[in-house]
Amino acid sequence: MASIKVIQPGLATYVEDKGRYGYYHLGIPPGGALDQLSFCAGNLLLGNDENAAALEVSLMGPVLHFPEGGFVAITGAEMTPIVNGEKKPTHTAIELPKNAELKFDFLRNGARAYICVKGGIDVPVVMGSRSTYPLGGIGGYKGRKLEAGDELPIGASNNSQVQVGKTLDDTFKLHIKDIETLRVIVGLQDYKLTEETLHNLFEDVFTISSSADRTGYRFKDGRKFQYKNLPQPFGAGSDPSNIPDACYPVGSMQAPGGNEPIVLLRDAPSGGGFAMYCTVISCDLDRMGQLPPNHKVKFKKVDMEEALKARAEYKQKFAQLRESLLAV
Repeated sequence: MASIKVIQPGLATYVEDKGRYGYYHLGIPPGGALDQLSFCAGNLLLGNDENAAALEVSLMGPVLHFPEGGFVAITGAEMTPIVNGEKKPTHTAIELPKNAELKFDFLRNGARAYICVKGGIDVPVVMGSRSTYPLGGIGGYKGRKLEAGDELPIGASNNSQVQVGKTLDDTFKLHIKDIETLRVIVGLQDYKLTEETLHNLFEDVFTISSSADRTGYRFKDGRKFQYKNLPQPFGAGSDPSNIPDACYPVGSMQAPGGNEPIVLLRDAPSGGGFAMYCTVISCDLDRMGQLPPNHKVKFKKVDMEEALKARAEYKQKFAQLRESLLAV
């Protein structure tokens, strides 16, 4: 069976697919690619099912060996692939010869790249997904990020032929602004914050800290959160940022102790005892997962109607992606 041998794992490289759904009530988050559009684009470039498992690479690329060769596409953040010493294009289906060494130049314009392989990464399906859940130690490759010496099986290819050189349209490539705007819906416990704090939340420019990973992104440089003088409800901790344990939506913002806010991502715990002041809308989570440490962010308040319209536009972009890559 064809396989990939890990020579160097990179900073944090995980096996991911679209995610593991239906188990959040049991404490198991969805996981899956943080940038779903880029992940699916890489698979479609290769003629894979768009949910075929791939490698998600954070900030620094791995060094991989392909004994039998194969076909790959690198999407998401700009991270130039180097095959046997020769630079290759990103967002393009490329062919690897036997015994190919695949490594990468420095990552630019983003935080995460996807290494999609014809046939997909053939790790076991756990609860309907091949995605890695590190906190639970399940899924992916042995439930953890990759390490040197790992050997990943490549799945059998379907009958579709790879069009070597096929490239993703610029419309679907990653474009990040110097100051990104993330849209949020206010709630559930925004009533705990003072009016000034809520106002500042949407006026301040925040900076992503170095504590930014698949579990959550911490933001700094905004003003400290201030709370109204309200009695704490039964079952909550003594700090005003505490609430009785509740479920955490993916994308929800909390600020333990009123300090730097944290937005929870796809590997976050499913619940806990911190207040949630707003939630980043689902279609902005792709872009958020591509923001590297020290990037600037502003939060914009939207209502449900605006959020649903944005979701419809996001789904339409996926439809256009499929149409553009599946067209003969």
